[in-house]
Amino acid sequence: MENYTIVILILAIMIGLSAIADNIKLPYPILLIVAGIAVGFIPSIPDIELNPEIVFLIFLPPLLYDAAFNISYQTFKTNINTIGTLAISLVFITASGIAVVAHFMIPGMTWPLAFVLGAILSATDAVAAMSITKGLGISHNTNTILEGESLVNDASALVAYRFAVAAVTGAAFIFWKATLEFFILMAGGFVAGLVIGKILAFIIKRVHKNDMVTVSFLLLMPFVTYLVAEHFHVSGVIAVVVLGLSIARFSAKVFPEKLKQQSKSIWDIIIFLLNGLIFIFIGLQFPYVIKNIPKAQIWPYVGYSFLITVVALILRMVRVFLQKVNLQNAFKKGKHKITIDALLDFKSSLIISWSGMRGIVSLAIAIGLPVTLADGSPFPERNAIIFISVVVVLFTLIGQGLTLPWIVKRLTDE
Repeated sequence: MENYTIVILILAIMIGLSAIADNIKLPYPILLIVAGIAVGFIPSIPDIELNPEIVFLIFLPPLLYDAAFNISYQTFKTNINTIGTLAISLVFITASGIAVVAHFMIPGMTWPLAFVLGAILSATDAVAAMSITKGLGISHNTNTILEGESLVNDASALVAYRFAVAAVTGAAFIFWKATLEFFILMAGGFVAGLVIGKILAFIIKRVHKNDMVTVSFLLLMPFVTYLVAEHFHVSGVIAVVVLGLSIARFSAKVFPEKLKQQSKSIWDIIIFLLNGLIFIFIGLQFPYVIKNIPKAQIWPYVGYSFLITVVALILRMVRVFLQKVNLQNAFKKGKHKITIDALLDFKSSLIISWSGMRGIVSLAIAIGLPVTLADGSPFPERNAIIFISVVVVLFTLIGQGLTLPWIVKRLTDE
């Protein structure tokens, strides 16, 4: 009953603060994160530890499905080169860059542990970026690139994390095996999403005249798809994304307008509540993890976190602007069928670069670190890795989140 009361209280705070944020012209994720931190420090509030399994099963599937369902397939296809660059190669570049900094800067951070930290913080969270930039007049192309990146990069980060943790536990890392497993996970997730999408389309064709049944199936299937894919040890993230893309194309032909509006209204409420809870929970984690760090180490770890945040931002900016140049060169030479719509200008490149915030997936992966190794000994530097991950998430969300609207406005005014 106590937990139930806390959840209701958090929901009430979230809804109230979201309304206030509109009036004071402050991005609501920032307000919710600050509120979460404040609530977490209230002495009578019990520690609220984020359960990684809940994040990956309850939060991730509907958010991914909604983004994939509503994304413009044609614009996604046009920008697939940039999306793939950000969602796959940049993830591994960021993980490696953070690992180098962590290894040489943080005491006790061995190479395997440094790569664990790098993998945790390698993927960006477009939920935060899209929530903060909503209504700022960002181009459809830029929005699609950010959403498309978020649909795939979680899978890349989870694969990198899995291999890094295996290295800590003593498993040998063989590059060709890791590469093969990565492609099997991605391809398996693609097939799982495609097959379940076909099954769902077959069912909807026969029940689409019953609005409640149809909408219920649409709400249920992201969770089912994720569970099925994970059961077969392939990427549940990719499976849900493919399901969303395939059902979006199918629904355009079959769904009547009334059903589309009904479905959209229900999904809008669900996504609003999930997004709000995510940002509150991110804030709540800080008071929880700070208790596990010796007081003398808190400020040094905050300093390490700030440096990692800066390094991750620089790597992203370099990669995005390099992609801008590569696209222009490929377009001039007529290579890879790059169209003029796929080109990036300075404005979109800067916005994409600055939108590289970390979020709920990074937190869930960090908190999901094993407590012990196979031999029963404690997982080395676990509390330090979790604390640094939480602080980096807060730095990116609050720092970049507060400045991103200003940057967009300045670029728009020019």
